[in-house]
Amino acid sequence: MILLGAFTYIAQVSAQRVHSHNDYEQAVPFWNAYSSGANSIEVDIFLKNGTLYATHEASEIKPDRTIENLYLQPIEKILSLGMGTQKSLQLLIDIKSEAEPTLKVLVSLLEKYPHITENEKISLVISGSRPPAEKYVDYPSFITFDYQSLETLDDAEAWSKVALISLNFKKTSSWNGLGRLTTEDLIKVKETIDKAHNLGKPFRFWATPDTKTAWRSLSNLGVDFINTDRPFACSEFMTSLNERTYRNKIFSEVYTPTYAPDQTDRPLKNIILLIGDGNGLSQISAATLANGGALTLTQLRSIGFLKTASTDDFTTDSAAAGTALATGSKTYNRAIGLDTLRQPLANMPEMLSKYGYVSGCITTDKLTGATPASFYAHQEDRSMTSEIASDLPKGQLSLFVGGGRKDFNDPKDLSGFTLLDHIETIGGSKYDKVGLFLADGDVPSIMDGREKILAEATKNSIGFLQAKNKPFFLMVEGAKIDKYAHQNNAPGLISEGIDFDRAISEAIKFADASGNTLVIITADHETSGFSIPQGNLSDHTIEGDFTTFDHTAAMVPIFTYGPHSHKFQGVYENNEVVRKIMEIIQSSH
Repeated sequence: MILLGAFTYIAQVSAQRVHSHNDYEQAVPFWNAYSSGANSIEVDIFLKNGTLYATHEASEIKPDRTIENLYLQPIEKILSLGMGTQKSLQLLIDIKSEAEPTLKVLVSLLEKYPHITENEKISLVISGSRPPAEKYVDYPSFITFDYQSLETLDDAEAWSKVALISLNFKKTSSWNGLGRLTTEDLIKVKETIDKAHNLGKPFRFWATPDTKTAWRSLSNLGVDFINTDRPFACSEFMTSLNERTYRNKIFSEVYTPTYAPDQTDRPLKNIILLIGDGNGLSQISAATLANGGALTLTQLRSIGFLKTASTDDFTTDSAAAGTALATGSKTYNRAIGLDTLRQPLANMPEMLSKYGYVSGCITTDKLTGATPASFYAHQEDRSMTSEIASDLPKGQLSLFVGGGRKDFNDPKDLSGFTLLDHIETIGGSKYDKVGLFLADGDVPSIMDGREKILAEATKNSIGFLQAKNKPFFLMVEGAKIDKYAHQNNAPGLISEGIDFDRAISEAIKFADASGNTLVIITADHETSGFSIPQGNLSDHTIEGDFTTFDHTAAMVPIFTYGPHSHKFQGVYENNEVVRKIMEIIQSSH
C-alpha cells in the first residue's frame, strides 16, 4: 500500500518542503506561499528593456510586476524584521527569456541585495533557460541551478553548482492523483526518485497532480519538494499529516456473541444504553480498522441510523441530543431534560422507576456533562453546573461513575449516595446508592493512561445493579471520542473509540449470560466531519481528515443486541429510541 505507516510519515513529512509552482500567478505572490509555510517558491522571469518581469512570456508582462517588486523586496523586508531568520527558503527562478543575457541582469540585480545573497538559509536556483552546464562555474556562489536529467555531470565543479533535480512527472506516469498509482507506475516513480537521491541531490517533479492524495503519495515516496499551485492548502495538509496519522497500540479484544437471545421476542428485563459521544460512522470505521478490522460492535446484526437535529438547529449539540435519547422528546440546543417550553421531561430512569427499575450512569466526562446530566437533571442550559449538580439526588439514579468531583461542592448534592474509592468495590457493594468519582475535574484520556476504567466500571456497575434483584437500566458514555474529534486529533479519537468497544464487550457478554438484556449502542451526534483517506490494516495505521471542529448533522448508527433488537432497525429520529424501548417494556408487563 502507498501508506507506509506512521513512523514513515514522521520521518518524511518533517523534512518535507512545499514548492509553490508559478507563484507569481497567485492572487498575492510570495506572501501567500511564504506565510503558509512553503519553503520553495517559483517565479518565471522575462527580460525586456533591461527589466526582469515576473511573467511567463513577453505578451503577459504587467508594469511593476517584477521579480524585484514581488520577491526580492519582500524577502529583504522579512530579513530586516527578523521574520525569516529561522526558515530556509528556496527561490526557484525560471528564466523564460534568453539564458545568458537574462542571468547577467539577474546577477547584477541580486548583488544589490547582499542580505539575500549572503544568507545561508536562502537558495537562489536557476531553472528554465540555463547556460551550458560547463558555464555553471562562471556564476557567483549564490547562483545555483536546477538540473533536469538523471545523468550526472562529469565536471565535479559544475556538478557542485546543481542544487536540485527536477523532472516532468507526466513522462513517468499519467496518474491523475486520484485513487492509487498502478503497480507499474509506482515502481517507475520510485525508481526515478531513488536515482535522483543516489546522485546526492534533492528531487522535484513538476506537472504533478495537485491533490491531497498526490501530495501524500509523493511525500511517502520521497519527493523532496511537493509541487503545487495551492501552497496554503498543501502546507496545511502536509504539516498536519503526522497529527492526523495514528499507528494504534491499544486494542479491544473482540467478543463474538452467541446470538442466542438476539432478535428474539423474549420478555425484556434489563437495558444497557451505550452512547459514544460524537461517534459517527467514520469514527467507528477508524476504530474498527485500527483494531485489526473488527470490533465487538461490528459483530452485531441489528443496525439502523438516527437523525439528530434539535428543534432549533439543523445540527444538534450534546444537550439536546442527550435529552432526546434520555426522554424521547426533541428540544432546543443546550437544554437539559426540558422541552421547548422549559418544562421538565421525564427521563429513562424516571420513567422506568415506575416499572420497578433501578438505574445507573457511567461517563468518562464530568458527571455534570450534557449527556450524563440528561439522565438525571432538568435545567435550562447545560452551563448551569451548580444547578445540574443539585438535581442529582432528586433523580432516580442508584449508581454513578464519572469525573467532576469538584462540581459537587454542596454536601446535599450527593445526599443518599455512598461514595466509593475503587471501581472493583462497586460490584460487591451492598449500599442502596453508590457513586465513584474518577477525577476531581476532567477524566484522563486513554492517551494519558486511563487504561480500561470504562470497561471495568461497566462490568462492576452491571454487577451492582443486578444484585438489586430488580430490572435495571444503565447508561454508559464514551465521552472523549467527541473531545478529540473537536480537536481534530485522530489518535485520541481512535483510541477512545477502541476503548469504548471494551465497554461494549462487557455489555454484550452480560446480555448473552442473562438472555433478557437489550444492549443499545449509538451516538448523540457526529463530530468533526471525520473521514479516512488512507491507512494500513496490517500495521493498524489510520490517516484521518476533518472538515470542521464542530458537530455535524450526519446521521449516526445505532446497533442493538438481545431481545427485540430487530425493532431498532431502520432510519428514524433519535427521540424514537425511547419510544421503542417503552413499547417493549410495556408489552413485557
